[in-house]
Amino acid sequence: MKYTVGARGSQLSVAQTNWVISELKKVNPDCDYQIKPITTKGDTDTRPLFTIDQKGIFEKEVDRAVALKEVDFAVHSLKDVPSELDENLVIASIPKREAVNDVFISSDGSTLDTIKAGSVIGTSSLRRAVQVSRKRPDVKVKPIRGNIETRIKKVSGGDYDAIVLARAGISRLRVDVKHTVLSIDDFAPSPGQGAIAIVARADDTQTILMLKKIENPDSRLEIEAERSLSDYVDSGCRFPLGAYAKSMGTDMTLTVSAFSVDGKKSIQVNKTGTKNDPASLGKIVGEELRSKGVNDLALNWREKVEEWNKS
Repeated sequence: MKYTVGARGSQLSVAQTNWVISELKKVNPDCDYQIKPITTKGDTDTRPLFTIDQKGIFEKEVDRAVALKEVDFAVHSLKDVPSELDENLVIASIPKREAVNDVFISSDGSTLDTIKAGSVIGTSSLRRAVQVSRKRPDVKVKPIRGNIETRIKKVSGGDYDAIVLARAGISRLRVDVKHTVLSIDDFAPSPGQGAIAIVARADDTQTILMLKKIENPDSRLEIEAERSLSDYVDSGCRFPLGAYAKSMGTDMTLTVSAFSVDGKKSIQVNKTGTKNDPASLGKIVGEELRSKGVNDLALNWREKVEEWNKS
């Protein structure tokens, strides 16, 4: 059996797609897989991500190819996949999740704690930007775009003194660069960070069964809790929210952090529930966030983003 796999053409996307294929070959040795690179809006639009008022900018064109049967399935960074897919598509498999931490990479080996005041820190994420500002209000945070290796070169080239990005990215690319792992307490990850989503057609039972062979059950449940929460409070690029679910035996803990635009106000919720009902846990945490005023924070962020877009 031969499968055509849809993916973005970025180095990271190709690397994680090749990893998925290597895992699939272990359990399906008689199958062949061919990658079909597909360009997305997120690849061609160079504006800061938070200024693009559209969900699925790194996913839509790839999943369209799945729906149109141009490819058999697609591989995505899960945090790029909207909570609602086309009705004829499903997330067929979520393999074992990578580390969810962010990392700090500087030009001189400094950490976030030791880097000099006034340094320019690059990030593509509003969530990371506000978390950096809360930790170090004396540095300047500046948007950065480009693939991981391009961002790292901008540090060594002097455009930025440091950058913050996902640990999973440098791990999957096997990039050998000195970095500091940032704590989840200070840098709560984006919902779905570190996970891979494999999307297939809902009626393609054979392909779904094949993909399920590399699914990690705990990773699936953790992601469902985080996505349930994210969907409930409508978080995303224009409202940064940190969320991390962790399975422990029969239980699961969901920890969430939300911040005001200036970083001075924060809301934290930590709840434990049964891991077999992740959607309910996400909703319960979402309800507590709302009771603590998360909607006001979200509105504040969206108003600020609109202001930035007009300036």
